[in-house]
Amino acid sequence: MKLTYHKENGYLLPNLIAPDSPSIGVWGMRRLAYLRRHRRPIYSGMLMDGTLNAHMEEIDRAAEEMMELLMTQTAEREGVTEQLKAEDQMAWVQTMNSIRSRAEEIVLAELIFDESEG
Repeated sequence: MKLTYHKENGYLLPNLIAPDSPSIGVWGMRRLAYLRRHRRPIYSGMLMDGTLNAHMEEIDRAAEEMMELLMTQTAEREGVTEQLKAEDQMAWVQTMNSIRSRAEEIVLAELIFDESEG
């Protein structure tokens, strides 16, 4: 690695560029915590070869897509409509919270706590 320098106030300072910070949401952070606690060898290997951030970004993206798809499909299947929202808002909120909870459980089981690796 070759470093270049610039002069500032009589001092030579290295021209360093920080790497882009990864865009990781709640799902990526949950995956990171799981790997740290329960899959230490996988976590260490990904950390050492530099693939951990990309893995967390991918998990986060996939989990968001899965949540959206599951919630949409389940709401359609259970007949949750805008009409229900307008007529009985509490029933709509209750049903949507139930759907979200079930979708989160599926995402956690399928993506975050995936036992197939390792």
